[in-house]
Amino acid sequence: MKNRQRLGIYIHIPFCVKKCAYCDFLSFPATKEVQEKYMSSLESDIKYCVSKYGARLDDYIVDTVFFGGGTPSYVSPQLIAGILKTLKSEFAFDENSEISIECNPGTIDDEKMRVYAESGFNRCSIGLQSVQDDLLKQIGRIHTFKEFSAARNAGFKNINIDVMSALPGQSVTDYVSGLKKIIEYKPEHISAYSLIVEEGTPVYEHPEKFLPLPSEDDEREMYYETDRILKKAGFDRYEISNYSKKGFECRHNVGYWERKDYLGFGLGASSLFENVRMKNISDMNKYIGNAGKSDLYEDTEILTVNDCMEEFMFLGLRMMKGVSSRRFLKLFNKNINDVYAEPLEENIKNNLLCKYRDDSGESWYCLTPHGIDISNTVMADFML
Repeated sequence: MKNRQRLGIYIHIPFCVKKCAYCDFLSFPATKEVQEKYMSSLESDIKYCVSKYGARLDDYIVDTVFFGGGTPSYVSPQLIAGILKTLKSEFAFDENSEISIECNPGTIDDEKMRVYAESGFNRCSIGLQSVQDDLLKQIGRIHTFKEFSAARNAGFKNINIDVMSALPGQSVTDYVSGLKKIIEYKPEHISAYSLIVEEGTPVYEHPEKFLPLPSEDDEREMYYETDRILKKAGFDRYEISNYSKKGFECRHNVGYWERKDYLGFGLGASSLFENVRMKNISDMNKYIGNAGKSDLYEDTEILTVNDCMEEFMFLGLRMMKGVSSRRFLKLFNKNINDVYAEPLEENIKNNLLCKYRDDSGESWYCLTPHGIDISNTVMADFML
């Protein structure tokens, strides 16, 4: 059998019970009728894509699948299982594929989790955010802390928990005690994010309703405590905001950061396939009306070599291991120092990047602790 390239698949489920106060994702409540029409359109979208690419897909094998949203667990689990069944019938799957689903604790129960597990999901990402019910209510979450333990009861052995810091009214003590309580549930993975006030969200439009926000000093202390506490508990920080037990890194997200090919299906979903980036339309009526009949892209960009090198750097540097000079040479037939000598030297000089060699003698560049603190500034230096 020929050696196939790894392919990721993302499925966007845009529905949720209600939108959280900080959320700027493409998501909204919808009736069961709309949900059913959408899921049917998703199947048509998938089948059309497979038909369009045809024999080109013979070179690929699906390594990861990620159902995100919105709130996939808000939709009937039978509909979710049906989409996964369609994927498995249309694509070649690796027998050890990582298949993830995002869940809101307020929309899951033992029966849903049983259906997910039986249909082939083997990783569950739970959007807990905080253990404090008053904070959850403040930011518009629909669940309580007690409601989030169903996944373990269903036997999932690969669980991520999302946790947020710098929430309105959250103290450093609150956050630290909450993080320690989450660790007690023994998840394999923790994604730790600081609240970002995005334009167009209620937190941005009506800040007076979400006071007091933690001070900048408190926010930084929460950030540093996250790293200290999780490392002490045996979690490896493999990406700026992600920590895992050994062997439980999110393979799907690693694929994004390493620029592996992936196909996105659903409203507003993005794809990267053979150095072409595509984004689906965000209009529900147009999506339902056209799925299976034509391309659903509202934006297509054929990436230049310079585009690809830029992405290699600013996505790869998100990972703690950094970027490989050997892989850069293999992908682009250019020495990394011939392209990026100046920003590499300058950031190393300023203690924002460091160069190291692994056990095989391969050279890598990665962010230093100080570089992580101002990572966006560092990554901007690699735009050509």
